[in-house]
Amino acid sequence: MTLNAVTAGDFDVAAPLVLLHGFGGGAFVWREVMTGLPEGYPVIAYDLPGHGLSLHAEGIGGAGRMAKAVIADLESRDIRQFHVAGHSLGGAASAILALKSPERVLSATLFAPGGFGPAINHRALARYASAETSAELRRALEVMMGFNANIPDAMVADMLAARGDPAAREALARIFEAMFVVSSSGERLQGTLPMEGLAALSMPQVVVWGEEDCILPPSQSEELPANIAVHRIPKAGHMLVDECPERVIELLRNAIMRSR
Repeated sequence: MTLNAVTAGDFDVAAPLVLLHGFGGGAFVWREVMTGLPEGYPVIAYDLPGHGLSLHAEGIGGAGRMAKAVIADLESRDIRQFHVAGHSLGGAASAILALKSPERVLSATLFAPGGFGPAINHRALARYASAETSAELRRALEVMMGFNANIPDAMVADMLAARGDPAAREALARIFEAMFVVSSSGERLQGTLPMEGLAALSMPQVVVWGEEDCILPPSQSEELPANIAVHRIPKAGHMLVDECPERVIELLRNAIMRSR
């Protein structure tokens, strides 16, 4: 099956903005962001493989497989060029899209992206992936968001609904395992993206990190190639799209307006 996506705007006026959510999310995480983009601007917010209505789609696994599924779906929609933005796992997939199809990607905006260093809080992600009740999910999100951040009831409800099907929980478990490599000492690490490849890309690239991210260390946004603009957000954790949607909207508006 092709991937499910929520679309908005007029696809005849500009190259669309493609939005890729993080692990355990869905197209729904971009709901508020989409309402803040320029009126009529074309947007495609995907349910990545193993998530939402793409639960049974091809491409369940790590960021590389997901990027391959997204590019195949974009081809089926006859979309030749696009801006891409992604969060966490979706950020890693966005970077891979830029690396694999640089002629098609007009800009890449990466929010707390995976793949920028080996360190990852796999224990916190395991608790998040296995949460089956509102209380369990809320406790997991408390670690993933900035200190004393508000966790809206609607956010918890959306995430619980997305994993209500037993097949969805099985898919999350498969994706969780695919995100890691095991070191010789038995430590779970994440695979890393080729920084030299990102350094060679000509399209605008932006990396955004919360200074209180407890999943992926903010230090992974340091010493990046000179062609990558870096923004650090004080008092924000890992869940940037939920924690600071206004800042996310601002950065995305900048990305898409730059090429108009």
